[in-house]
Amino acid sequence: MNADLLRWNLIFAWAWILLGFFSGMLMGLAFHREDWLGGYGSWPRRLYRLGHISFFGLGMANLLFFATVRSLPAAPALLNTASVAFLIGGVTMPVCCAICANFRAARHLFAIPVISLLVAGVTTFIAIL
Repeated sequence: MNADLLRWNLIFAWAWILLGFFSGMLMGLAFHREDWLGGYGSWPRRLYRLGHISFFGLGMANLLFFATVRSLPAAPALLNTASVAFLIGGVTMPVCCAICANFRAARHLFAIPVISLLVAGVTTFIAIL
């Protein structure tokens, strides 16, 4: 496992957690308005909320990946793939949420972060077995 690459997962984790705080603050400025982004159950509002929470969730996933790899006596090179896949999934999920909030037809873009995160999770699981 490339230590420099793994360090990016740690940096990314904390950057995404901070973006979660920041995006929550921005959305919190308007969430009290019932008609904001079309109302509570509207497609755009749901997608922006999903993007906001994905910062926290995928930041934590990268942090847990970092901690998992650090706890292994010898990290297999296979984890380089997982590291990159966690980073790609983490970046593309909130981007897809923002795009899809405005262009519903782009919802198929979610295949990119989902497949990336599945590869990351499966690869990590196989490596720790």
